[in-house]
Amino acid sequence: MSYFSRLTDIVTCNLTQILNEATDPRTAIAEIITEMQEGLAGAQRSVNTANSSEQRLKREIDEHRRSIESWTSKAREQLSAGSEQEARQSLMRKREIEDLIAGLEQQHRAAISTRQNLATMQRALEARLSEALRKREDLGGSAESAPLASTARFSVPAPTVVDDRQNQIDAELEALKRELGT
Repeated sequence: MSYFSRLTDIVTCNLTQILNEATDPRTAIAEIITEMQEGLAGAQRSVNTANSSEQRLKREIDEHRRSIESWTSKAREQLSAGSEQEARQSLMRKREIEDLIAGLEQQHRAAISTRQNLATMQRALEARLSEALRKREDLGGSAESAPLASTARFSVPAPTVVDDRQNQIDAELEALKRELGT
């Protein structure tokens, strides 16, 4: 039996209610955890893909910016050599690349936003999975019957997701230490 049709269903579900309505809560929680782990793996793939797209667009923009410098330099050389028409053509190429960069920058901003949204969803899924694992333990389920959900379990080539989260946690911990005077 599938409990969730979308990842947002996992985030918005009421585990207590689902388990109260289940004929066998232990079996239900095991199935729920499996579905959550599959959803989390899919979310991780989506974050990785979004991160790759973001990085690819950034590299492409940087490459085109170098090209602009080249066309500007070429136009200077051509003008110095008395080839005004060729200099004009070089500047037209430069302008075309600037227009292209403007479009790529818009896509890059959208890619950043997409990656951030997906990373937020991934963290919400991780939190919900942790809750399900605690409920399984409360029901007397074995902690070994399913792999533990931890960020170490999922390889994360997108360091910004984990690093940003870890940095936030470290900063919050330090603030609490200062607040408590320890």
